[in-house]
Amino acid sequence: MSIDKILDIMEDEARRRNAPVYTLKERTSDPFKVLISAILSTRTRDEQTVSVADRLFQRVSDFSDLKNMETRELEDLLKGVGFYRNKAKILKKLAEELDGKEIPSTLEGLLKLPGVGRKVANIVLSEVFGVETIAVDTHVHRIANRLGVVETKTPEETEIELKKRIPEKLWRRVNRAFVGYGQTVCKPLRPMCEECKISIHCRYYRKEKNISPRAD
Repeated sequence: MSIDKILDIMEDEARRRNAPVYTLKERTSDPFKVLISAILSTRTRDEQTVSVADRLFQRVSDFSDLKNMETRELEDLLKGVGFYRNKAKILKKLAEELDGKEIPSTLEGLLKLPGVGRKVANIVLSEVFGVETIAVDTHVHRIANRLGVVETKTPEETEIELKKRIPEKLWRRVNRAFVGYGQTVCKPLRPMCEECKISIHCRYYRKEKNISPRAD
């Protein structure tokens, strides 16, 4: 099965099952909100990211608002995401740096910002600036390896290998499709293989069921 067909199936199933990634990403294209939401999402359940981001954005709409907010108040708003106190400090530093400035539009520029690693940077590049890139989080890393598209140990390795194997015109679709599918079907624990529409093409499933690989 071609990768574009796999992406079609993942997207359709994730939307049908109301994957949180679509709830979060379709609510805004605002660069400020995309960047902040991506930072909040690290080491946090997707549902919690949506809830906390909604609460935060009712109080702040730009870096100036964030800069002027008391740290204690910000911490209270961020309760529910992983390492919320540390993230409050990161967001304050980010606000100090970006207040009155444009968010960088390059990978190099984004990686210089507080709290921004490759995943967050690639999400911003893809969602805000329309750059063809692949943001690899735990869902993308897990599913790419389960399917057998790659055999990698780290998200960074997965990003490199996926870019070798997937046509560039499809790169921006990968994160949302894989994350949505990981939230709803190909879960970290107890993946729903019997409900998966691409299981017969999945190395993990074939190994579990002792099924020979298909040629297509």
